[in-house]
Formats: sequence, C-alpha cells, structure tokens
Amino acid sequence: MDSMLAWVNMPMSTWLACAAVLLLGAFVQRATGFGLAVIGAPLLLMLEPRLVPVILVLFGFTVSLMMVRHYWHEVRLDSIGMALVGRLPGNALGIWLLLAAPMFLLEKLIAIIVLFAVLVTLCRFKLPVNRVTLFGAGVLSGIFGTVAAIGGPPMVILMHGLPADRVRGNLAAFFILTSMLTIMTLAFANQIQLWHFQVALTFLPAVLVGNAVADAIAHRLDRRLLQGASLALCTLAALGLLL
Repeated sequence: MDSMLAWVNMPMSTWLACAAVLLLGAFVQRATGFGLAVIGAPLLLMLEPRLVPVILVLFGFTVSLMMVRHYWHEVRLDSIGMALVGRLPGNALGIWLLLAAPMFLLEKLIAIIVLFAVLVTLCRFKLPVNRVTLFGAGVLSGIFGTVAAIGGPPMVILMHGLPADRVRGNLAAFFILTSMLTIMTLAFANQIQLWHFQVALTFLPAVLVGNAVADAIAHRLDRRLLQGASLALCTLAALGLLL
C-alpha cells in the first residue's frame, strides 16, 4: 500500500482520513438511503481533490449493489424510467462542466450542490411525479452526479411520499444504473486512470466495514438524529469550501 500511495503522492495520514470519510459515508448511505457522496464530496475535496468524483462514483455503485439485494422487491421501473432518460443530457452537461470549469469554480459548485442536498433533505419538498418532473430530476441528477457523484437529491424530492424501503430500493437501483453510465462518461472523457481503481481497492475495506456496521446496528439508531448529525457535517464542510 505504501508504494501505491507514494506513486499517487498521497501521505498515509491523508489516506487514513479519506478512508474514515468513506467509512462514514457508506454507513450513512446504508442507514438512510443516500449520503456517501454528500458527505464524501466536500470532505474529500479538502483532503485529496483527485478522488472526486471518480472514487465516489465507484463506491456509490458498490454500496448500491449491496443495498439493492435487500430491497429489490421494492424497485419500480416506472418510478425511475424517465429519470434514466434525463441522465443522458445531464451527464453530457456534467462532463462539459468538469472539463471546462477551473477547479476553484468546481469546488464552489460542489459546495452549492451539497447545500442543495441538505436543503432537500431537511425541507422535504413535494413535487408532482410525472414524466416531465422525472426527466428534469434525471437531468439535474446527471449534472450533479458527474461533477460530484451526488445524483440522489433531485430524485429524493420526487420520492418523499414513498415508503422508506421503496425509496431505498429505487434509489439503489437508480444509482447502480446511473453510476455505470457516469463511469462510462468519465472514461470516455479520459477522466479515469488506472490508479483510481488501484487506490479504490485500498479503500474498499473501509467502505465494506461502514456498510456492515450500518447493516448490523442502524435499525437501533435514531434515524433522524443520525441524518441530522451527518447533514450538519456536510453543511460545515460545504461552507468551508465556499469561504
């Protein structure tokens, strides 16, 4: 591991901090339905910007695969179909931003996306669910997901009225499909390198531990308290990027 981290010029202390962030993000996502990227994006940008968005997309895909096996019976294709169509232009706009915008501007944009995610979670906006709103949510999810791996909040707006397990199941299925699309988009734009996968393998145990701990104890925790604490952390990190 030391030689690999040296190759990408990442000190062990930075690796440990990033691993802790990913462990926490995986725990929150497994417990609440989403959160890996919302927690991870602003904190990883502070610790090691090169990990955003690729590492978060890879682990968003991984955690969603582990989640969907619990909730596959709740997945409804009619709930995400038009949103998947909207991801196509959204991904295209997202990759354009990723390639054209300077890093300092991307940091501000990611901070705004995180704050938007916090606002969506707290305020629980209610919008009609139809083909137009699903397509629009898909476009926004594509932009947010490609730039910062935070594709969940636009979909959460439309799913607030659904039972919690159905939200988890549909979000997990949506993230699996859209993560694959985003990985292909990033690879086509030459934004993914071999070292991303090598370093991701070193972080995988932390993500698996976070998911396993949540699977074992999350049902005993106060979900709203857990969500509130994680949102407070996200907000502070996003404000730190804006200042």
